Amino acid sequence: MPEKKIKKWLEEEGFLRMEVPDENALFHYVINYPEDHVIDIIQPAGKNDMILIACATSVSPEHQSGIRALSMEKRTEFIWKVRFTLNSFGVDFQLDHPENVLNSYLVTSEIFSDGLSKDRLISSIKNVFRAKLHVMWMIQERFGDDKPEHDSMYV
Repeated sequence: MPEKKIKKWLEEEGFLRMEVPDENALFHYVINYPEDHVIDIIQPAGKNDMILIACATSVSPEHQSGIRALSMEKRTEFIWKVRFTLNSFGVDFQLDHPENVLNSYLVTSEIFSDGLSKDRLISSIKNVFRAKLHVMWMIQERFGDDKPEHDSMYV
């Protein structure tokens, strides 16, 4: 996998924030896309033909409280909406939702070496971000105040 090529592409687009030492990865970059949103670009150890684009998001305590205030039936319905939404983006995801209260979620996408291009990398980064953002908006719409002047999604 061409680590230098990926790093060059990320630098050209102004996305590269830092390289992270990671004993479980051949390389691990943290990028800003868009500004102030963190996404990881990782080539896991033992996966010489694949890179992983990953974005983890924690749900704010205020929004968790709003979810917790719902009945179990409504919480279950909300979690299903989140699942269907993320699935529609063609990404992989993991939800942390004890008692159907969404605490955090992880959105990922993989690119294999035979499909790696700058276009595919940047498109995948944008798609992971869009999936994350869509869920953020769902939470804000349902559990946020009417004046989203600041983003309280990050803990």
